[in-house]
Amino acid sequence: MPVLWQIREEADEMTTARGSERRCDATGAVCAKAAGTVTSLNISKRKGTRKTPLESGTARILIGSGVEGDAHAGDWHRQVSFLAEESIEKARNMGLDVKEGDFAENITTEGIDLPSIPVGTLLRVGETELEISQIGKVCHTRCAIYHLAGDCIFPREGIFSVVRKEGAVQVGDSIEVLEWGDGSCSATPQEALDEVEAARAAGTL
Repeated sequence: MPVLWQIREEADEMTTARGSERRCDATGAVCAKAAGTVTSLNISKRKGTRKTPLESGTARILIGSGVEGDAHAGDWHRQVSFLAEESIEKARNMGLDVKEGDFAENITTEGIDLPSIPVGTLLRVGETELEISQIGKVCHTRCAIYHLAGDCIFPREGIFSVVRKEGAVQVGDSIEVLEWGDGSCSATPQEALDEVEAARAAGTL
């Protein structure tokens, strides 16, 4: 994973290229003003299943919980999940017939390199503010996608967040970096971060 200064330099280049550079009040770091876009909002009634895109194209995200009506919402550190369209395209290139929500992500994005964002980074997504709480996850049981393809993108390229400011999110909303993280999040148990890093180091993620 790139170190923080590399990510900030990339953000600088991105915002300069788009002519929308601005600085974060809290850190003075250059932030990406429209670093990405929401392409789909997805929920499921049960855990362990694919999520279905919301026909309305709008989700309500609640503080201390997550996406209203979603099975993964609750008082824990993985309230809202993200996966990029670019990651889903990788799965399609592996021969899988997959679409938004099939990897159980709440928010599908485009144009932002999700796995490179440090834990603790604060994002503005629509009306909400979401703090990145975990990069990747360890799958203790293999999902249907893994059995179909022999691999699954989400454990390496999906990310999670906790809700710091609630509100509505719509398809087409921009994703903005408000403040870069330092690799920690007060909502995330250290053992959860350690588990992911151990799996990454072992090459099993």
